[in-house]
Amino acid sequence: MKKLVYLTLLIVLIAGFSGGCKKDKGDPPALPPAESMLIDFSNFISSSKSAENGFDSKGTENLNWETAAFIAGTWRTIIVVTLAIPVASFKVAVDQDPVYLSDKKWQWSYNVNAAGVIYKARLTGEIKASDVKWEMYISADNSAEFKWFEGTSKVDGTGGQWLLSESSTIQNPILQIDWTKSGTTIGSIKYTYLKSGSSNGAYIEYGLTSSSLNANFNVHYYNTSLGRFSDVNIEWNTSTREGRIKSSDYLNGVWQCWDANRVNTTCL
Repeated sequence: MKKLVYLTLLIVLIAGFSGGCKKDKGDPPALPPAESMLIDFSNFISSSKSAENGFDSKGTENLNWETAAFIAGTWRTIIVVTLAIPVASFKVAVDQDPVYLSDKKWQWSYNVNAAGVIYKARLTGEIKASDVKWEMYISADNSAEFKWFEGTSKVDGTGGQWLLSESSTIQNPILQIDWTKSGTTIGSIKYTYLKSGSSNGAYIEYGLTSSSLNANFNVHYYNTSLGRFSDVNIEWNTSTREGRIKSSDYLNGVWQCWDANRVNTTCL
């Protein structure tokens, strides 16, 4: 009888020790918002070709807005080409259940249909001391997977950074994205162009404020006609769509405005 009691006690103690040594995997890290990759260009999309003429346009009643649309459109083209598949892949992760790997590292695995092509995506998130490290691996048509982008985000979700490779065949960094979040909305996003060449270091920064012109772009880009970088400031109201633009190299270096109909107007 005593042997049975000792055996039972031993089993209980072993179970207790093994349970105490088992690591608690905790909860998976919260995914950054997909909006952390996307600047809002919606106020500068034109259905006509006139905006493509940019600073060279003369005498049009929409010149001020067209100039802003030309600057924004140049960046929008780069972003659409570079981010289409990564953003589509990242958006799907929100609806997936992650699997715990080890050492506070989780993995989301799923398929993504982008432009008729099925991509296999594998996103990992590893909780560090002060941030979360993210890595997105993508493959298509049974090709070998590659790390399309990586990044970090603060544990509290208030900001982070993404670093994107150009493609599966050119895996050098092409774009860096720095973002912040204020409350439930994205507060600022900055795209920096990293590809070697004359435009290396060019950037566009998007932010929201509490002023009447509550959205803005700060643009630093390589101007081929001047052979150097130029800086442009653009501000607008996200509701009325009226706004203004200023550049030290163009438009007399003072603010030039447009109204809610995109027509040139006198700045107040």
